[in-house]
Amino acid sequence: MFRRCGGKRCYVGACALRFLAAKLKSSLNTKMELSSGKLARFADGSAVVQLGDTAVMVTAVSKTKPSASQFMPLVVDYRQKAAAAGRIPTNYLRRELGSTDKEILTSRIIGRLEHFIDNILCNLLAVDGVNDPDVLAINGASAALALSDIPWNGPIGAVRVGLVDGETIINPTRKQMSSSALNLVIAGAPQNQVVMLEASAENILQQDFCHAIKVGVKHTQQIIQGIQQLVKEQGVVKRTVQKLFVAPEEIVECVKKLAFNKIYAVFTDSSHDKISRDEAINKIRLETEEQLKEKFPEAEPYEIIESFNMVSKDIFRNLVLNEYRRCDGRDLTSLRDIKCEVNMFKMLHGSALFQRGQTQVLCTVTFDSLESSVKSDLISTAVRYVHLLFPPYATNEIGKVTGMNRRELGHGALAERALKPIIPQDFPFTIRVTSEVLESNGSSSMASACGGSLALMDAGVPVSSAVAGVAIGLVTKCSVEKGDIEDYRLLTDILGIEDYYGDMDFKMAGTNKGITALQADLKLPGIPVKIVMEAIQQATAAKREILQIMNQTLAKPRPNRKESGPVVETIHVPLSKRLRFVGPGAYNLKKLQAQTGVTVSQLDEETYSVFAPTPSAMHEAREFIREICKDDQEVNLEFGAVYTATITEIRDSGVMVKLYPNMTPVLLHNSQLDQRKIKHPSALGLEVGQEIQVKYFGRDPTDGRMRLSRKILQSPATTVLKTLTDKNSIVLGGTVPQSSTSSQ
Repeated sequence: MFRRCGGKRCYVGACALRFLAAKLKSSLNTKMELSSGKLARFADGSAVVQLGDTAVMVTAVSKTKPSASQFMPLVVDYRQKAAAAGRIPTNYLRRELGSTDKEILTSRIIGRLEHFIDNILCNLLAVDGVNDPDVLAINGASAALALSDIPWNGPIGAVRVGLVDGETIINPTRKQMSSSALNLVIAGAPQNQVVMLEASAENILQQDFCHAIKVGVKHTQQIIQGIQQLVKEQGVVKRTVQKLFVAPEEIVECVKKLAFNKIYAVFTDSSHDKISRDEAINKIRLETEEQLKEKFPEAEPYEIIESFNMVSKDIFRNLVLNEYRRCDGRDLTSLRDIKCEVNMFKMLHGSALFQRGQTQVLCTVTFDSLESSVKSDLISTAVRYVHLLFPPYATNEIGKVTGMNRRELGHGALAERALKPIIPQDFPFTIRVTSEVLESNGSSSMASACGGSLALMDAGVPVSSAVAGVAIGLVTKCSVEKGDIEDYRLLTDILGIEDYYGDMDFKMAGTNKGITALQADLKLPGIPVKIVMEAIQQATAAKREILQIMNQTLAKPRPNRKESGPVVETIHVPLSKRLRFVGPGAYNLKKLQAQTGVTVSQLDEETYSVFAPTPSAMHEAREFIREICKDDQEVNLEFGAVYTATITEIRDSGVMVKLYPNMTPVLLHNSQLDQRKIKHPSALGLEVGQEIQVKYFGRDPTDGRMRLSRKILQSPATTVLKTLTDKNSIVLGGTVPQSSTSSQ
């Protein structure tokens, strides 16, 4: 359904494209609506995407004049607004502050799309709690760019694929995603090309994963066709942009004559490591630049630099394509040397060192209480497990170690997705895996998945199976006329330079059984599904080989956690004793945490969980709890029975009484002292130490206090007098106290 408008900056109405999701498997059978021309009309391109009641506005702006810089910055900013969810920010200023992890990760996904722009802003207008906005933002970015005059290689379409009870679902709802074994976001280009993959999975089989990719790519074509039709209706004309950094042919040929053999010798010398290879190439570059400046004195510096880079890249890629050779001497499917070590430091709950070639990560596991995992978000709730650190010395660079950047956050999130499915749901601790990258020449996130898996097993976490990850690279040869891929080579376990000069960084992690995480970054406008399937197959073979090496170091989780590790116990606290246990304003619990480091969380009305960082801290906590509760014993009282109470205090409102020596005194109110109405207990001649008969009527359901009455005994009804004998205290270890009474 179309309505024609006057162009991308039409000020009369909105040009909208609507297509039914009848062919897309969706529980709500909702429509996705793309509209443009109503909002943000000063932007080069603007689009609003709505699915259900979730709506995202995306704008694209690019500089009209080309920059002389070699680097064209791409800024993708995805922002969640509290108002979109009908909430007010809870911070002191009551407004949105810095970017959240969810916003940064979504921005990274959108930023992987290949285009030539300077700024994409995604503004979450409304969220219904049913449909996730991140996929809508990708489609909105595609529509905004397509409807603008900015040149780019689109459009693209994106969908989320879920797997619920073995059934593939396109764009599932949040409720469906809660029971989905797969969370796959896939972006496709025309002619069933794949642009980007981002997935987490509950260890699903390879054939199920491949089927989900094929289904997802198929449905992205519907979105692409809709955007193309809208562009055609609007008659969009793209601007002509001067192509930057085109190296002059004469300078390129001169570089080949001067440096071809030297560069070739470096790339074919397998004795070089990352540092020595970079130094050798840099030395050749400096020598060549000096010679080129003499021959081409009028050439711009970036033309000389780009010419050398082009020749180096061609030599490197042709070695792979034509000679099946890699710069470190491996064949195309071989892994680098792998070494593993666990139990690095005695005091750590779990640790592992994973070395793959010149990629080295130190992974540590830390246990904490369950409530420490709670992290609130206005839109969703997340639990962070993996924290990745990437210091500058890992790449032989100088820099300041600051807060977590987008790269660390993205790599840590990928490693987290790889490890999370193997962790048992009922594990009594929050698990934090820290991966510190000590050396980097290859995929640090996949090394973190391997090292994190070993560290978890070293810590005694009963994981379902070990996890390994590997990065697959791609080198292609494309036709000059059509741009189609004529030939290609897939590379297993790529180096940093192979990622830099290659066309793809395809990361996959999983167990021997299936896949747990996948991420594919492409430098091409798209690749056929066939290449993606081959990459998955090649990564699966490499993953199994890595797991065999890891199993030689540690094949299964340790049967017990380390003695220095944390301890969790449960305490049964009767409702009537909760106030004494917790203390006024939770004073006792705060004091316990300050003195011993132990935290207490309530599981239900009468059960508390006690987390201690060490066994000795738990011992101190036991002594502390016994001390505050030693005079507060619990017995079972019979409803309707009469007991002898001892007055311990006279108050204006009544008397404080004890039914047994270790009991905390309770108030017997003036209204329950006598049939007559009295204003003070002295009117009845009551004194401290005096024994009186009271009838027990259970406990108040709200605060657990005893309900006693002396007034009721003044009626002629017969009663049974009870004598208390057995006493039980608050019990550590989760055992519910068993008490008895005897009558006389």
